[in-house]
Amino acid sequence: MRTADFDFDLPPELIAQHPAPRRDASRLLVLHRLDGQMEHRSFSDFTRFLKAGDVLVINNSRVIPARLRGANARTGGQFEMLLLEEVARNDWWAMLRPGKRARPGTRIICRNPDGTPSAVSAMVVETNPEGHRRLQFSGTPDLRRELDQLGEIPLPPYIERQNQSPEDRERYQTVYAQIAGSAAAPTAGLHFTADLLDRIRAVGAQICAVTLHIGPGTFAPVKAETPAGHVMHEERYELSEEAAQTIKDAKDEGRRVIAVGTTAVRVLETAAAAHNGKIAKNAGKTGIFIYPPFSFQIVDALLTNFHLPRSTLFMLVSAFCGLDVMQRAYAHAIAQNYRFYSYGDACLLFRPNKTER
Repeated sequence: MRTADFDFDLPPELIAQHPAPRRDASRLLVLHRLDGQMEHRSFSDFTRFLKAGDVLVINNSRVIPARLRGANARTGGQFEMLLLEEVARNDWWAMLRPGKRARPGTRIICRNPDGTPSAVSAMVVETNPEGHRRLQFSGTPDLRRELDQLGEIPLPPYIERQNQSPEDRERYQTVYAQIAGSAAAPTAGLHFTADLLDRIRAVGAQICAVTLHIGPGTFAPVKAETPAGHVMHEERYELSEEAAQTIKDAKDEGRRVIAVGTTAVRVLETAAAAHNGKIAKNAGKTGIFIYPPFSFQIVDALLTNFHLPRSTLFMLVSAFCGLDVMQRAYAHAIAQNYRFYSYGDACLLFRPNKTER
């Protein structure tokens, strides 16, 4: 299978630049795998497709204001920094633009939102094979405390607005976000409201959380000729003992596990791969790359947004439902003017379990 097999034409006007007026007012395309039928719904109808006993797995990672701006202390040259991973207090791996000018020993003065220099600065101390820079910050006891003031929400590159809207700080964050660490939102969860979560529980479905801190690699296109030639950026994750037991009980009893987003899928299938197909407490870094063919051990249904051509995310959903099925579904969504990517609409994908086949 070649990377070109996952390409498709997407009219640029379908790339959502703003969220829907309300979180649950986005559209929902429901794909039934038993008969291949597609339904057009509002996201507020999501509970219609749940059953008592279902387990909904969400990613509770919280997006941090990870984009910083600054200037070379010696030359005044401008830098943009995207924080990727905290090594220790005031010690971070980051992606810098322009990267070639960020050699070890370069000191960068961080900039306040009004453009004035701040007391915080960063020293480039190391470069890794991926081209990321390790930065050691000074001028603050803890950089995390400064991010709300210094940082910007790292909207994806395909949102081409010149300036962020005040609503981005709220809307590019799930209502259940708890554990700070992501440089991008788990966007399938952006559609949920507190009221909708209550209605999900009223149906008799359970909600449990996993954590995967999303890096910018989620937006990276696959440039290799085949998916096998692509290397995934590793991301930190955690599956708690409580969540693992909830999911294990569901699988043992034949109840459905519904992943909210590709990040939840990656946590669950990583944990299963580490325990011979079973689910158990797990934590660490995952570089799992799911593309056809792939044998899913845990996930029975997937709620996700519409993804980029040639992306690892489109490859994952193609592994879940079949490339031909997803090509037809995406062509149908484009014809029906569904909105794509982070602020876009959602689709709900079902795979038949053994008792439904």
